[in-house]
Amino acid sequence: MVRVLVVADEISPVIHDAGVRRLRPDVVLGAGDLPWDYLEFLSSMLDVPVVFVPGNHDPAVEAPLSGFRGWLTSNGLPQEDPRPLGGVNADESVVDVAGLRVAGLGGSIRYNEGPNQYTQDEFAKRAKRLMKVAAKRGGGVDVLLTHSPPRGLGDGDDPPHHGFEALHEVIETLRPTWHLHGHIHPFGQPQPDRLVGGTTIRNVVPYKLLEIESVLDPVGGHG
Repeated sequence: MVRVLVVADEISPVIHDAGVRRLRPDVVLGAGDLPWDYLEFLSSMLDVPVVFVPGNHDPAVEAPLSGFRGWLTSNGLPQEDPRPLGGVNADESVVDVAGLRVAGLGGSIRYNEGPNQYTQDEFAKRAKRLMKVAAKRGGGVDVLLTHSPPRGLGDGDDPPHHGFEALHEVIETLRPTWHLHGHIHPFGQPQPDRLVGGTTIRNVVPYKLLEIESVLDPVGGHG
């Protein structure tokens, strides 16, 4: 079993404290809309991998290139390590971490001109790219980590909080044990899990502690 601390959208004083070490997670997953220094605090305090996807209130995260003498560059200019320091951006990627295979898709439905926002069609294209990446890695995943939920499964009625239609196909194709998301603020109200086939969809705002059994087989495929 892999012990997973998942965070999203709201800073929790319960874990923004040295006492977070008592939770003893093997990995931290960030579902977006959190200050970089919050994720960096968790990375430093817990000394475990941090994997995240960006939310609609996060800045655009560009992957810098390794240039002359190994310096990181963006648009040909020297650049510091991309923030959050100690974090791995899983957006449109599949990441193997702490014995789990995690697929990520960040962002929300487009409602203004901010970063990490997409129309339903734009997100569908991103979803297809992710599924192609996953297919090259052997198919399914243990965790689907997104900022937004699927349309009609725990999303909101107001336009900025609509979920994405394409996530239904992603769940059907990748068959994750867990689909973990943020974006929908419960404001203290319990949010019920949703079940789609063998996938449990859970709103993780502001944080959840889970124990996840990997279904990766010993040779790196997916059962």
